Amino acid sequence: MKSKNLKLIAATAGAGAMLSMGALTVATSQAEPAPPGPVEPTEVTTGETTTETTAPLTPTTTIATPTIEGPATLPSEQEDAL
Repeated sequence: MKSKNLKLIAATAGAGAMLSMGALTVATSQAEPAPPGPVEPTEVTTGETTTETTAPLTPTTTIATPTIEGPATLPSEQEDAL
């Protein structure tokens, strides 16, 4: 019988705590602030200097060729892997 009474008291205390937390939340909550007014548009800037140029009529390089030819040499610790 003691266990049943203890459970009842604990449930009553928990329900009271929940109700008081809800009442405190409602009492302390404030209304939503009004949304801010419209923002005046400003000129968009990229933050860097730009210059207007025209593209060349012909490409500057005709064919790209690599400066190093052939396979690269392996590091000494990887030579045994082959």
